Amino acid sequence: MQESLFPTSAPVPFVTRVTLRNYRSIEQCDVVLRPLTVLVGRNGAGKSNFLDALRFLTEALQHSLQQAFNSRGGIAAVRRKSTGHPRNFAMRFELALPAGRSAIYRFAVAARRLGGFVVRREEAIIREGNGSPLASYRIVRTGKGDDLKTLFEASVSPAPPAQDDRLYLPIAAGFPAFRELFDGLAAMGFYSLNPEEMRRLQTPEHGELLARDGRNLPSVIARLQQEEPAALQRIEEYLATIVPGVRKVERITHGGYETLQFSQAVKGASHPWTFEALNMSDGTLRALGILVAAVQLFGRKRPVRLVGIEEAETALHPAAAGALVDALREASAHTQVVLTSHSPEILDRLLNRRGHPPRRPCFG
Repeated sequence: MQESLFPTSAPVPFVTRVTLRNYRSIEQCDVVLRPLTVLVGRNGAGKSNFLDALRFLTEALQHSLQQAFNSRGGIAAVRRKSTGHPRNFAMRFELALPAGRSAIYRFAVAARRLGGFVVRREEAIIREGNGSPLASYRIVRTGKGDDLKTLFEASVSPAPPAQDDRLYLPIAAGFPAFRELFDGLAAMGFYSLNPEEMRRLQTPEHGELLARDGRNLPSVIARLQQEEPAALQRIEEYLATIVPGVRKVERITHGGYETLQFSQAVKGASHPWTFEALNMSDGTLRALGILVAAVQLFGRKRPVRLVGIEEAETALHPAAAGALVDALREASAHTQVVLTSHSPEILDRLLNRRGHPPRRPCFG
């Protein structure tokens, strides 16, 4: 296997451990993540909700907690439903940062009885490679309703004030010590690829980050062709092992719109035939989207630190699953990859290479 296309000083895995409490269907889980992690388990076990918890954090940092709740139907749809009616949920992350540094980031959010929500607790701790503290802040809110008391401690100054309905990390990122933590968590990408959207003619855009459903794939392919042609070539090589005969993929335009065009070898033809995305199978489009998601650059300067992909094997022939795992394993040398899967072929490929079963702490 050739050397990684994206050498980086950032460690992989980025997120080394995730603890969740009362998030959607998950009462509690504690998961150690590797560079390439496959979450397996029966339907309804919480695999997709685990990925959604990470996506929730990214959305809350990119936009706001309110927007992250709104896109999921409100806090009542996010906190776990049970006979005990828990009013709060919590997340805790352990992370590896460049230059040997490490971080712990955690927060807990509670629903207000008369509507709305409050961040009950938030804490970030950055440590040097030798374990000594570099920077930290801690926010704890007690009380009910409008009678809230806030404890706010920070190692940096002057520390701007904190709002009770927003995470503080985007504000703390104004200090260099917290910037890498914020950048990494806010740049994670999560994908549930939709071939129907990928077939539609699209309006061209900058293509810096693949959309969750893959609709802007032509723009991302065009950017890779211009800025990272070696990466696009590697994608095409792996795509050819997953979909035999595919030779090239490129963006083409129709008026003010764009789509993808595939060049594919056809038996008996002296030259490859071309097919637009409209004529390609679900499996081909999903495979291409997964490969692009794993190697894309965010902001044209740094890799996406973690990519989450739901049911990567959907619409793929079982024989192609092994090639997909090989591609994702190579990608995981520079970008952490987390998959949900029901595919025995994917698990067999991992078992054959690793020699031991994947951990299944809360999805068994």
